[in-house]
Amino acid sequence: MTPSPLRLVIFDCDGVLVDSEGPSARVTAREVSLLGWPITAVEAMTRFMGLRLSDLPALVTAHTGQPVPPGWVEHVRQCLMDTLANETEPMPGAAAALQATMALGLPYRIASNSSHEEMAVKFARTGLASLVAGRIHSARDVAAGKPAPDVFLAAAAAEGVVPQACIVVEDSLPGTRGALAAGMACISLDPHGPGEALRAAGAHPIQALSELPALFRAAMRTAA
Repeated sequence: MTPSPLRLVIFDCDGVLVDSEGPSARVTAREVSLLGWPITAVEAMTRFMGLRLSDLPALVTAHTGQPVPPGWVEHVRQCLMDTLANETEPMPGAAAALQATMALGLPYRIASNSSHEEMAVKFARTGLASLVAGRIHSARDVAAGKPAPDVFLAAAAAEGVVPQACIVVEDSLPGTRGALAAGMACISLDPHGPGEALRAAGAHPIQALSELPALFRAAMRTAA
């Protein structure tokens, strides 16, 4: 999967380590609907999955023809944090996947479009905080969020690993595209289906995090 032996794993946060996308979509749909764009949680997940919250005002304005109110992004961010602090759950096998990666002698980092504040409440709620401490990268730290490659490249640079020796674990098309744009291999988690859209984008789809250790071991043996 990698042209060089695997030396770093980069995990996305939402939809890979924490199951937060349902509550996030519900809050986002409510707040977008209040601005004159009636939208369901399912539609919000489909349209906005993998994007930064700061990407939404332009989309809302394009749809409604009206600018969002001042401070709207921060208002929605606080609503999300309040909800996620009480409703986020770990993805099945998340802690075991991180521990198995560590047991293989592989460093890992987290790269997300979420802010550090949002990730802090999610990881605290799910009991993963100690496993990700000191390894977190947010798109707010770089010039552009996913699908740009910036946050993935920042994670690799922090570990001192070239992109060709990294594997990203993602669940969204923007994240997958960002990983591939960074020159990294990508495994995309799709628990509910065969992951054909993710495969078409260039990722290797899986349906469970328990599949990761075998793939990592194989990539560690890749001929240079």
